[in-house]
Amino acid sequence: MKKDNRRSQRVADVVRAELSRLILLEAHDKDLHLATITDVEMPPDLRSARVFYSCLGGEAEREKAAEALRRAAGFLRREVGQRCQLRYAPELHFLFDRSLERGARIEELLHQVLPAASDDMDETLDAPRKTDEDES
Repeated sequence: MKKDNRRSQRVADVVRAELSRLILLEAHDKDLHLATITDVEMPPDLRSARVFYSCLGGEAEREKAAEALRRAAGFLRREVGQRCQLRYAPELHFLFDRSLERGARIEELLHQVLPAASDDMDETLDAPRKTDEDES
C-alpha cells in the first residue's frame, strides 16, 4: 500500500512540473498565464488529478484564470498524458489554492500579537544566562 502512495506522489510531482511548463511556455491564452500550479494530488489509480493553482491579483484575475483553465483542460490533459507517458491521461480537476491567503492572514495576525512579545524575548536573549558556576 505504501508503494502506491509513493508512486502516486511521484507521478503527481511529474504532472505538476509538466502542467507548469505547459502553462508557462506553450499556452497561447494570456489569461492562462495568470495561474500558477502549486500542487497536484492523485489517487493510486492515477486516473484523476486534483490540480491546485494560485493567482496574483484580485477576484477578477482569479475568475479569468479559472475560466482559462477550464477552457484548456482538454489540451492540458492530452499533453500531460502524452508527455508523462501515462497509460491513462488523468482527468484534471482545478481547485483554487487558498493556502497563500491563509498564510498571509496568519502572518498578519502574528505581527499584531508578537511585537510586544518579541520585545520581551529580545531582552531575555540579551540577558546573560545563569550557569551552575554562578550559583556556587
